[in-house]
Amino acid sequence: MAKGKLRDTQKYGVPLYGAAWAPLDRIRRRLRSRRPPAEAEREADGGGGDAADRGCVVLAGGGGEGKSGIPNAVLVAEYDFASGSLSEQPVTKIGTGSELPYRMAVHPQGDGVLCASPKGCRWFEWEDPENAEDHKLGLRKSEKVLGQLENAIQQLALVFSHDGSLLAAGDEGEDGKVMVFKWPSMDIILNEAQGSSLRDLAFSLDGKFLVSLGDSGPCRVWDLTSSVAKASLPKEDGEKFRFCRFSQSSDGTQVLFVAAVTGRGASILTWNTSSWKRIGSKHVARVPVIAFNVSADGKLVAVGTEGGDIVILNSSSMKTQTVVKKAHIGFVTALAFSHDSRAIVSASMDSSATVTQVQGAGGSRLWLIVFIVLLAIAAEFMRRWGLFPFKAIVDAGK
Repeated sequence: MAKGKLRDTQKYGVPLYGAAWAPLDRIRRRLRSRRPPAEAEREADGGGGDAADRGCVVLAGGGGEGKSGIPNAVLVAEYDFASGSLSEQPVTKIGTGSELPYRMAVHPQGDGVLCASPKGCRWFEWEDPENAEDHKLGLRKSEKVLGQLENAIQQLALVFSHDGSLLAAGDEGEDGKVMVFKWPSMDIILNEAQGSSLRDLAFSLDGKFLVSLGDSGPCRVWDLTSSVAKASLPKEDGEKFRFCRFSQSSDGTQVLFVAAVTGRGASILTWNTSSWKRIGSKHVARVPVIAFNVSADGKLVAVGTEGGDIVILNSSSMKTQTVVKKAHIGFVTALAFSHDSRAIVSASMDSSATVTQVQGAGGSRLWLIVFIVLLAIAAEFMRRWGLFPFKAIVDAGK
């Protein structure tokens, strides 16, 4: 079988601001639960085929409220891991009228997709495809009431907790309101001001803490049990905090990564999540970081640059593992690792989405082992056929 592509790019006709992977296994389980028992059992027993080699990426964007003629939409594209191919056309495209889906969050347990526009937030639910044999997903607009987010101003950050039981949102207002809701009831448990327009939000892996950062001021850590600020993480030497993500270190403890813009370009800062003390800083790029993400297994971090490049680093050593030059013509607007950390999807204002397969941390060692084995076989072959002057070399060494 031919080796699959390591990178594939497709253009979808609208500037893209959001990108995420759909949790296919959980979505399929939800869809099966809505079907008659006999039909659901048949699909569970015999369906799926090579579904494990397929993934779906959710993309959101558009031309805004103007008369540019560029539509606003939420799209779903299919990705084949075996061939490394991203579908040329979206398998699902939902128009959002004059509302630009500028921010997006995909529910990790398969409930649906939440989008934020200047006119408020909208919810989209997964639905069964018309032809179940093609394994293609559908999306439909939902009438779900979203409480205070229904007609809210532009939310610049949307994120679900890892178990999907909480939703956090942060807006573009001067005070940068941070809200946390129980999901799906939308009961509010935190409603505080950041002090400046929000940039990013991140839940800790156990859902006990939320980190928020804005255009100015420190990075704040919120204790969601008591709904109070637990810590304030200060900036140093003119740093500008841009993105935040929690991850798990090799010893099983949680760490907090913050991507920052400095006078030298971009750095990734690391905090201990028990003492909330800064424990590391690594310069990773000469240009500002404008997109950031951490793999689900915690082993990799990725940054996107204004030049359209993607840099993937080992999260422990902060050494560069892969550089994807010119993944996009325009700057990178979003990054998301697949749930199994095999690939990363990136999106851009140039209307393109790119999926890059990630070379495993042990990949280079594996190839080295294979090379040594092949070299040993070749040497033995040459020795047996008298093509390798083994005896002469041994004699010369005496």
